[in-house]
Amino acid sequence: MENILSQVGKKLRESDYKLTPQREEILRVLIENQDKHLSAEEILGLVKEKSPEIGLATVYRTLEILYSLGLVHCMDFGDGRKRYEFELLESKSHQHHHLICLNCGKIEEIEEDLLEELEREVYKNKGFVVTNHQLKIYGFCRNCAPKKEGEI
Repeated sequence: MENILSQVGKKLRESDYKLTPQREEILRVLIENQDKHLSAEEILGLVKEKSPEIGLATVYRTLEILYSLGLVHCMDFGDGRKRYEFELLESKSHQHHHLICLNCGKIEEIEEDLLEELEREVYKNKGFVVTNHQLKIYGFCRNCAPKKEGEI
């Protein structure tokens, strides 16, 4: 954790920003919850547990800075709320993909990247170099999917 914070602090300083105590707390929440897709309001709720003086405007400003530096991804899953996810500095590769349940709202990550063949075809046929992509698949999770006849 401290190594990541040090690296982020360096990247912030290189862009004329400081790693303030408030930004550090927001970063800690993002790093500790890398397996979740948190909204700014959810981040604020977690930050306030340790630093009740931090407000929503500070969270939004920090997320904008981190996004502009490529340290967080911002995603919209169609529920009217932007979700944020910390990007590890050493893992600058394709983003993972997401399964989004239309009933309960659960978001599950898919690590497999099945679009590499499509990228090659796009380059071959269109001369377009894909640098990244994001795939969102909407449907029903295991708990919400309609049961087929004969299933328990």
